[in-house]
Amino acid sequence: MSSEARTQLVQTPDGRQLEVVSAGPENGRCFLFHRGTPSAAGAYPPMVAALADRDLRLVTFSRPGYAASSALAGRAVGDVAGDVRAILDSLNIGTFFCAGQSGGGPHALACAALLPDRVIATATLAGVAPWPADGLDWFDGMGPENLEEFGASMRGREPLEAYLDREAAGLRDVQPADVAASLGGGLVSDVDMAALTGGYAEFMAMSLRGAISTGIAGWRDDDLAFVKPWGFVLSSIQTPVAVWQGGADRMVPMAHGAWLAANIPGAQEHLLPEEGHFSLALNKIGDVLDGLLALGETAARPARAS
Repeated sequence: MSSEARTQLVQTPDGRQLEVVSAGPENGRCFLFHRGTPSAAGAYPPMVAALADRDLRLVTFSRPGYAASSALAGRAVGDVAGDVRAILDSLNIGTFFCAGQSGGGPHALACAALLPDRVIATATLAGVAPWPADGLDWFDGMGPENLEEFGASMRGREPLEAYLDREAAGLRDVQPADVAASLGGGLVSDVDMAALTGGYAEFMAMSLRGAISTGIAGWRDDDLAFVKPWGFVLSSIQTPVAVWQGGADRMVPMAHGAWLAANIPGAQEHLLPEEGHFSLALNKIGDVLDGLLALGETAARPARAS
């Protein structure tokens, strides 16, 4: 496979199609990245470069209902494991490193729990915790736009669709200079405002437009999946996990990351008060990748005899 970004369609066993993007070293180890909500698959060049520096190859995909991926109404977070298995089999990939940002975080954790034979190590960046989460004030610290969106999700499909239809109208032609404003003033902290500029703003605008290019089904089904049982329990995860969360995150407050780290067996906790929802991945991607590789090496070492 070429080291240039490539988009292809992968068929699932139940006859759906998934839009898959891959980029980087042809023979590099696989880094499968779950993007946020809403988003379409894409290869952000600085991330591809950071991965290539570590001999890692990016594989990412549009979840069902986004862009060219067939919708799967009523899906649970855990259903992503079957789709990932189909993608890896199609690309002749065995084991992989896994990560997820924002709404991709729960989907990365699903792979950690449900594909233990293939996942080497997993990182979640600004990922949301399950609802409900015992001991976590789930809404505390969220910006008003996310309070409204998750509130609509909890009321059901029709209220959520009405909300998302309104929101999507403002994203269909979003331009780089408007990305931060389109996400909502209550959600974008100063550090994230600084992150949503230049090439990253261009990439985000393209991803947001692509996410709703075929409607709101992917966005809707992501949101509904987050607030019902995920289809696996965090305590079942036995593969290595690192949890990264920023303290200036108004979309998914840092308390979600602390809760995840405390409830995933053996998880590494990386709580960074100065980082936001978007700045976290931009500023710390090298640290995240190096940490994943280190976790993978640790997991591969044979246990010492007692």
